[in-house]
Amino acid sequence: MAHKESNSVLRQIPSGVWVLGFVSMLMDISSEMVHSLLPMFMVTVLGTSAFTVGIIEGLAESTALIVKVFSGALSDYLGKRKGLAVFGYALGALTKPLFAVATGTGIVVTARLLDRVGKGIRGAPRDALVADITPSHIRGAAFGLRQSLDTVGAFTGPLIAVGLMLL
Repeated sequence: MAHKESNSVLRQIPSGVWVLGFVSMLMDISSEMVHSLLPMFMVTVLGTSAFTVGIIEGLAESTALIVKVFSGALSDYLGKRKGLAVFGYALGALTKPLFAVATGTGIVVTARLLDRVGKGIRGAPRDALVADITPSHIRGAAFGLRQSLDTVGAFTGPLIAVGLMLL
């Protein structure tokens, strides 16, 4: 009986939530493919110290967290949740080629910070959009679905990266 009920709930989740979930999954796959190999690239190819890698990663993650605070307020103020989410995803996607052409730490830092700004911008508006388009009685399932797809991306990204490196 529980399986039938969960299947029914999944069918009730709006298609927009599924789209946001799959976009999150694909973005996480691409991000984790890059970020799982980035420290090794920075140390072995660019000659960056492990300490500097730690500073860059700390700055990048704190940038995302700080931007999240403002993007939520901006999303509420402008009411342009979809536009902000798309802008955040686009900014993240546009930074990925920069890692491939990086010849120095400066380009990596710029790409990493811009990528995390994109993450910070998209998070709160995306979650508010999920809440806006989902009936209240299945919001938990909708958020769970979106987060689960995101986690699948975070898990498979490094696996794909390692697989490609082995090839």
